[in-house]
Amino acid sequence: MAARVIDGKAVAAALRAEVAARAAALPYAPGLAVVLVGEDPASQVYVRNKERAAKAAGFASETIRLPASASQAELLALIARLNRDPAVDGILVQLPLPAGIDPQAVIRAIDPAKDVDGFHPDNVAALALGTPFLVPCTPRGVMRLLDAAGIAPRGARALVLGRSNIVGRPMAALLLAADATVTIAHSRTRDLAAECRRAEILIAAVGRAEMVKGDWVSPGATVIDVGINRTAAGGLVGDVAYAEAAAVAGAITPVPGGVGPMTIACLLENTLIAAAARR
Repeated sequence: MAARVIDGKAVAAALRAEVAARAAALPYAPGLAVVLVGEDPASQVYVRNKERAAKAAGFASETIRLPASASQAELLALIARLNRDPAVDGILVQLPLPAGIDPQAVIRAIDPAKDVDGFHPDNVAALALGTPFLVPCTPRGVMRLLDAAGIAPRGARALVLGRSNIVGRPMAALLLAADATVTIAHSRTRDLAAECRRAEILIAAVGRAEMVKGDWVSPGATVIDVGINRTAAGGLVGDVAYAEAAAVAGAITPVPGGVGPMTIACLLENTLIAAAARR
């Protein structure tokens, strides 16, 4: 029997509508500043999508574009100005940054109360301690997808494939906080396929096209595919071989249309949380 498809577009649309309603009830419009340095084509698409979503939700959204030649000092000065601006509730600096700019220095410069990406060390520490404030958007979106699909992590064996600071590590922390038994696997894990087969919830966030095969999936497992990889033909595929996995899994997210839409919806939610806490 084919797996149930978890529709990220529908869940994201519902969350965006909820955020817009909550924002409309505030006496001010939440302010989001997005900073784009350089002209990376993928980053430009992401930024345009974020800007459209923020405006549709009734936010006061501003996109600040700097040339690729901008120095780290110029970018840090801009962040300092945005930190001081009372109309700005959330600051997002689009990654990756051009060569010569240290992304960690940039992340550390953002006021943790305005860090709507959830990457600042203070927010990372709060998540690790079980007292999260602003949580990275993609892992937050995955947890919302699981909830919307009626899949409870409590007591389940969950495996996160990937250990990045952006997805893998915070994802594991959120699952642990939800009482799952969590394993983090990666490229150095021995017998990776066997580890994946033990999971009742399998989160693939490794950045390798169709790495997870159907025989890596336990029958009836929930498969959440965070990966977005472009093929030579220009199409998009995830980290999971979708057709193979869907024939075995109990529930699965598609690519595109699964986790991707949740990331922007959760960015809006983080901005709303930051705005409500600050003003």
